[in-house]
Amino acid sequence: MSSATTFQQKKIRARLRGGKKHPKGQVKADINVTPLVDVVLVLLIIFMVVTPMIAGGVQVQLPRTQNHAKKPDDGKDIIISVTADKRVYAAARPIEIKSLAGYIEDQKRRFPEKTVFVKGDGKATYGVVRDVMEAIHKTGLEDIMLGTDEIKATKAP
Repeated sequence: MSSATTFQQKKIRARLRGGKKHPKGQVKADINVTPLVDVVLVLLIIFMVVTPMIAGGVQVQLPRTQNHAKKPDDGKDIIISVTADKRVYAAARPIEIKSLAGYIEDQKRRFPEKTVFVKGDGKATYGVVRDVMEAIHKTGLEDIMLGTDEIKATKAP
């Protein structure tokens, strides 16, 4: 290849670059944080959506007791909720009482370390809660917890 051809190629390349010469070996010192911010925002949204689901079950008004034992929600409970309008929920999904025993047996088969936590609304009728407890009893479980709220002690002035 002749020197005239390489000179013409250099002129063409310079014209394509807009006539600017780019020094070789320079490092760009800017950090592009946009992808980092995108990932952090997506993670924040995921945590905001998932966090309310961690404390499972349906929101019920639990009975209040004086001697309240606190147990942290470790995610190892089969949560059964009974609402004031006689509806039964298993892990926030409606379920019939007659199929409750099968559901609990299936959960215990898959996760043997799980215990049953019954959240009965304070205004729920005794009969519905008794039917739920009877269905749980049919599964042979002996580790059943009943959910209550603590009565806050008022301080005397």
